[in-house]
Amino acid sequence: MLALLLTSALITACKKNQIELLTTDDVNIVGYLEKYPDSFSLFKQILDRTETSAFLNAYGAYTCFAPTNSGVNAWLAKINAANVDAVDIEVLKNMVQFHLLTDTITTAAFKDGKLPVPTMFGQYLVTGVNFDGGASSYMINRQAEITRSNIRVGNGMIHQLNNVLEPSSLTIAKQLEAKPEYSVFVQALKETGFYDVLNTVDADTAKRWMTVIAESNNALADSGFASYAALKARYSTLGDPSNPNDSLHMYVAYHILGGVKFLGDIITSPSHQTFQPQEVISVQLINQNVIVNENEFNGIVEKGIALKRPSSDNAATNGVWHDADAHYSLKYRPPTAVYWEVSAFEEVMKLPAVYGKSSLTWRRETEADKLFKDIDWGWGSNAGTNIFTYSYSTSSSITRYAVHNDCNQLPLGLPARPIWWEMTTPPIVKGKYKIWICYARSKQSSSSNMLCQVSVNGEVMPRTFNFTDLRPKGSDSELEAIGWKQYTESRPYASDSNYAAKLVGTYEFLTTQRQTIRITPLSGTQNNNFLDMIHFIPIDENQILPRFRIDGSKVYN
Repeated sequence: MLALLLTSALITACKKNQIELLTTDDVNIVGYLEKYPDSFSLFKQILDRTETSAFLNAYGAYTCFAPTNSGVNAWLAKINAANVDAVDIEVLKNMVQFHLLTDTITTAAFKDGKLPVPTMFGQYLVTGVNFDGGASSYMINRQAEITRSNIRVGNGMIHQLNNVLEPSSLTIAKQLEAKPEYSVFVQALKETGFYDVLNTVDADTAKRWMTVIAESNNALADSGFASYAALKARYSTLGDPSNPNDSLHMYVAYHILGGVKFLGDIITSPSHQTFQPQEVISVQLINQNVIVNENEFNGIVEKGIALKRPSSDNAATNGVWHDADAHYSLKYRPPTAVYWEVSAFEEVMKLPAVYGKSSLTWRRETEADKLFKDIDWGWGSNAGTNIFTYSYSTSSSITRYAVHNDCNQLPLGLPARPIWWEMTTPPIVKGKYKIWICYARSKQSSSSNMLCQVSVNGEVMPRTFNFTDLRPKGSDSELEAIGWKQYTESRPYASDSNYAAKLVGTYEFLTTQRQTIRITPLSGTQNNNFLDMIHFIPIDENQILPRFRIDGSKVYN
């Protein structure tokens, strides 16, 4: 979506080619083509010869990318055919099917990537914007320009093209093999057995599609791999790349995704499962660049690699492949503690006048509103409580001793207030962790109660917690034994008993990625529930230390 917004902005900034938008009274697609023989007589002849005119002359919902006579003539010359009658009928049928979709698609659905439905031929069309001499135009498959768009007829939509579209005839494997600049990566595909996988077109379309992020010889050479031998020497730990336990096999598997994912699809999800079991790539859109595996672990940013737009989105008979601008590999990381300060979320950190300085409340006007990238909540029937507050103060009893003096304030309670809160965590390395909810206790009245359960990636944790409970008294070991701990630096008990950490359960993360955590009220209702941190700590590590000072630094005693 962000890529589409950028594209729209760039189009606005350029002088556009004149693309005429028409609404016609013609009953159907065929009727429109017949009305303009100077433009479409050859394409109409192809429809007649392939017996396609009949169903395009009937009621339905289709999108037709119609090439003009000049485009058809250029295609006939390219395939060495004197005229339409000289072309093999199967070639014509494939050509027609590749220009038809069984849905009504306007240019409003065009984005930097594939159209939402495949053609009748079974392959997807890719749309983009071409900028030339200060003018912009829609391009389809980088093969044809739309010269007239959104021509609405009784049974669908027509987009006029200046050239014929030609479907992919090669698999991902064959396309890469045909490019010498990917010879090292292709050799790795062959040695690991993945070349055969990527050279297969499964008859079952549910299993057919794959996506590959390929590394060119230049990208590999920049990381010291000038040849396949160098790559194998670095990664083939068992000397047998076909063995799934060999690191070279894992490296290649990590570059293959399931499904057909053009760049426009890749950016819609923060992570994607690879062919390497339980391993994902993370994805971000940074300055309109699609970046893979740029993550922050314990305050250290690991720089990612970009997918090169001009040389990516290469459609094949069994999927699509992209071009990485640098080498990247699967990394082994041991389970690592994540001490997540939930108030450091993207939208507030972009407000320097607010973050770390003052409180701010966002109001959600309708249930459909999406105010935050990584925070969401279930709509409460009392519209006035569908709010989210970044709460900051150095004097309030609630935030005075919170980490960085701030918390997220979460109204909760069935049915009037939000019925759940859900957040996306920072990346967590796969492994088994204990999960601690760290909150600033608040009790709005003597009878207030706010019992909640926590679920992680949809799995309910075995222990509940209550935003109105004080942290019990006791030593560190006594508290840990009953599922409590002090997560802030030590202060006189009377002044910091409001700051409590409650163990809600143990969870095994199967993939290294950002996770989903949800807080759901079970009983009680109040507006002032203050969440400060959530700790994810490997089960074999110290659960008590470190504690945290107000400035966010760690205390190990």
